[in-house]
Amino acid sequence: QVQLVESGGGLVQAGGSLRLSCAASGRTFNTYTLGWFRQAPGKEREFVATQSWNTLSTIYAESVKGRFTISRDNAKNAVYLQMNSLKPEDTAVYSCAATLHSSAYAISRRENYDYWGQGTQVTVSS
Repeated sequence: QVQLVESGGGLVQAGGSLRLSCAASGRTFNTYTLGWFRQAPGKEREFVATQSWNTLSTIYAESVKGRFTISRDNAKNAVYLQMNSLKPEDTAVYSCAATLHSSAYAISRRENYDYWGQGTQVTVSS
């Protein structure tokens, strides 16, 4: 069982930066792949970024590649999402999620994630 709690969301102007954090609880944190997803109003939840538990696979959605960076700190049971050059279309509720999958194909698909946080709102003004 893994519990996930996100923080770090807020209101920022276009071009600005935010750093999201996801704190995880559970003794087997190091064996879980952790990913970030987002859901804008009226839209389906979409994949943003993920990093496998062994850090061999790090994947980004095309829409955030070059602007967002995912990282994890196993000593702190945490995963982070550094978001730079934010755009209004990045506005969404951002959630972290955990899965035991590690293949590049599996970890970019939301249906393969078993545990989800409640999310943190990110709003980017133009």
